Amino acid sequence: MNSKNQKIKIVADAEAMGRAAAETLVKHISESLQTRDVYSIALSGGSTPRRLYRLLAGDSELRGKIPWKRVHFFWGDERHVPPDHPDSNYHMAFEAMLCRVPIPPANIHRMRAEDPDADQAAEDYARGIRRFFDIASGEIPRFNCVLLGMGSDGHTASLFPGSPALGEQKRLAVANWVEKFQSYRITLTVPVFNNADLILFLVSGKQKADALKAVLEGDWAPDRYPAQRIQPKHGSMLWFLDRPVSKRLDAHQRGLQLD
Repeated sequence: MNSKNQKIKIVADAEAMGRAAAETLVKHISESLQTRDVYSIALSGGSTPRRLYRLLAGDSELRGKIPWKRVHFFWGDERHVPPDHPDSNYHMAFEAMLCRVPIPPANIHRMRAEDPDADQAAEDYARGIRRFFDIASGEIPRFNCVLLGMGSDGHTASLFPGSPALGEQKRLAVANWVEKFQSYRITLTVPVFNNADLILFLVSGKQKADALKAVLEGDWAPDRYPAQRIQPKHGSMLWFLDRPVSKRLDAHQRGLQLD
């Protein structure tokens, strides 16, 4: 891990992680909007970010610090399901946060994963991103922030071990076939994640401890542990970990920041 632009914060549990991540994000939004008109963030799915979303919407102090009309929400990945499906990442974020705060509908940029053609859904999403960021084909957008998690197999977003999307360098979004689920996942690609100003990794649970150690301290094996591919190009990356998931890390040698 390159300590120059990557840091780790270890907190007690998933609840504390949600609070720490929320405070970090609110601060980053405030600082970023001092020099630009809008803030763009790519959200992630899962139970850990749900706590973050609920805090941002439900904590009056945090909620009041966010100029919601200036924040634009995208998604890092999505299941190939309709937006009202219980497995939809959009559905989770909408129920936990977006329907509870004053966000203009135009600021919500979801993946149209209900399209039967997953490749077309990915291309349509990429086209929308290029339009929002006003970039040409072949250029990479620069999100202000991307939220990421990690599975017990080392996957992040919908970049799974050995899956076709891992080596994609040109397209912004792809339909990635995931063999173990026998289904497509629509995901942003590694160059998009790595081009963000701030990458926030939220990882919790003792079942992920072995994979986390491999990602942060093991040999370079990005096809086996896709999370290793996330390396900020010019921004910074902050890992929020709870104590159970961090128990196998060599804290002293890695210089981890313990809370």
